Amino acid sequence: MTTLIENIGRLVQVEREIRPFVAGDAMSILPEIENAYLLVEDDVIKAFGPMSEAPETADQVVDAEGRFVLPAFCDGHTHIVYAGSREHEFIDKINGLSYEEIAKRGGGILNSAKRLHDTSEDGLYEQALERVYEMIGFGTGAADIKSGYGLSTEDELKMLRVIRRLKETTPLTIRANFLGAHAVPAAYKGRQGEYVDLICNEMIPAVAEEGLADFIDVFCDKGFFTVEETARMLEVGAKYGMRPKIHANELDVSGGVQVGVKYNALSVDHLERTTAVEIECLRNSNTIPTILPGTSFFLGLPYGNAKDMIAAGLPVALASDYNPGSTPSGNMKFVMSLACINMKLTPAQAINATTINGAAALGLAQSHGSIAVGKKANLFITKKIPSIDFIPYAYTTDIVEAVMLNGEFVI
Repeated sequence: MTTLIENIGRLVQVEREIRPFVAGDAMSILPEIENAYLLVEDDVIKAFGPMSEAPETADQVVDAEGRFVLPAFCDGHTHIVYAGSREHEFIDKINGLSYEEIAKRGGGILNSAKRLHDTSEDGLYEQALERVYEMIGFGTGAADIKSGYGLSTEDELKMLRVIRRLKETTPLTIRANFLGAHAVPAAYKGRQGEYVDLICNEMIPAVAEEGLADFIDVFCDKGFFTVEETARMLEVGAKYGMRPKIHANELDVSGGVQVGVKYNALSVDHLERTTAVEIECLRNSNTIPTILPGTSFFLGLPYGNAKDMIAAGLPVALASDYNPGSTPSGNMKFVMSLACINMKLTPAQAINATTINGAAALGLAQSHGSIAVGKKANLFITKKIPSIDFIPYAYTTDIVEAVMLNGEFVI
């Protein structure tokens, strides 16, 4: 099956040779072809170029009518398997309570853990399925989905089995992430070390036995897990083939970046309070700094200093952090807008951070995140827009006309 998309106004983020990521000054460059075609064969990109070189026929021909085509967004940090919403905590935030204060009162992650425990696997799947298609509708084609609202072996496995079902039944490319170390459950209050023991001795082996996780994650931050505890869990996870991805520096300068780099984390995420020390540490690593501006927006936290990271030559990624407590949105276009408005990224930098670098933060650089021959045909066609800069500029405007994932139009 071949699909020819013709008369593309601008074909954006094209690569003749696949790059692992873009970093530093290169993040300001967005390769594109004006008046282009794109040929898809089965589920991969077969060819692309100027319309003057387009093939004459294909099994399916789509006229883009001057619209733009971009690679689908790659969202490297989400928590979309959860039960219910937490808008009552939204009111608590409005009334002045901090994220930490809500957590200490039994809210936050612990609240979601209780709700998840009381919800069936089928119920969780149905709720998460709606969120997957919501994300796809915004132009997302690949995502990291974490556990972490289970906080017991049984419930963490339940979450990861739901994630596996989503992998098997939706067109979204999904990377499963075991986050048993998201918080300390109420039953282990005052016995945090014992909960770490449970993760290392029982949860990780059980997750590995069913092959449920690509990654292991830890919330290494003030009031959550220490650097030493994080290191121990990452070491055990590595023995079972799970590469680290770390929550770091959301609430304080936590040491999470350093421990992530030490254990070759694929990415370190959040980074709202990152300093020059962390940036220097990342410069000598293979770890992608991933910033979550939606969290800063919703919680009133500082925005990550992406400009300093880019100036230091780093490959910055952006992700949504879609979750019920701190970022109830998976709209990567809005993430781009927040990055441009509050972090002063240019539109080109924001697009690089949500496509090619987002793919790198998922371990998918060879298959996703750009328009390149041999990569998955994951892309979206925009509505008629005047320029690429319009995408983050018009921060509430729906610009997605159609979405193709794995070579098929799903929207």
